[in-house]
Amino acid sequence: MHCTDQEFLGNVEQSRLEAAPTNPMLILLNKPYRVLSQFRDNEGRPTLADHVDVPKVYPAGRLDYESEGLMLLTDDGRLQARISQPGSGIQKTYWAQVDGKPGGKELEALIGGVELKDGIAKATSASLFSPPRSLWERVPPIRYRASVPDTWIEVTLTEGRNRQVRRMTAAVGLPTLRLIRFSIGPWTLDGLLPGESRQYTNDEAWELL
Repeated sequence: MHCTDQEFLGNVEQSRLEAAPTNPMLILLNKPYRVLSQFRDNEGRPTLADHVDVPKVYPAGRLDYESEGLMLLTDDGRLQARISQPGSGIQKTYWAQVDGKPGGKELEALIGGVELKDGIAKATSASLFSPPRSLWERVPPIRYRASVPDTWIEVTLTEGRNRQVRRMTAAVGLPTLRLIRFSIGPWTLDGLLPGESRQYTNDEAWELL
């Protein structure tokens, strides 16, 4: 029986996780723009393998190709499940540069809940935000329009649906131009430039959860 390319890639990814870890660890990676959240791609696009040279680790959750920021990778199946399962309740904070100038109405709608194709989605918090001076420039930069202002907002979720922040901001009339995940639970991007990573031991990771 032959498998499709996607099934093959999925099997490769799963085999990485199922292999017994020798020194369990958690890796924090600042995923650059236009890098896939997987280790192989049959179209030759940049992947995690270009930035993580550690065998048998697996992403605990995904981040879409066009988004930047924090990803967690581990060789511990229990830890991966604890972080990424929908019911985990772990908060994830995003910085979104949106097209337009949100007011209280739009921010309250994100918290109160917006209708998406896969159901109501709510943020636990949403507020205007000034990015730190240390925030790196995106390459290529976003498209600026002199006639339309752009604004940064900070959005925190406990869910992890596909492209959820982008879909939520679009639903309130604020298309996302740039999206960065700053934190997942207790872990943040602090001190990590795009493509950089740092490691925690398995014990350290569990103590923080």
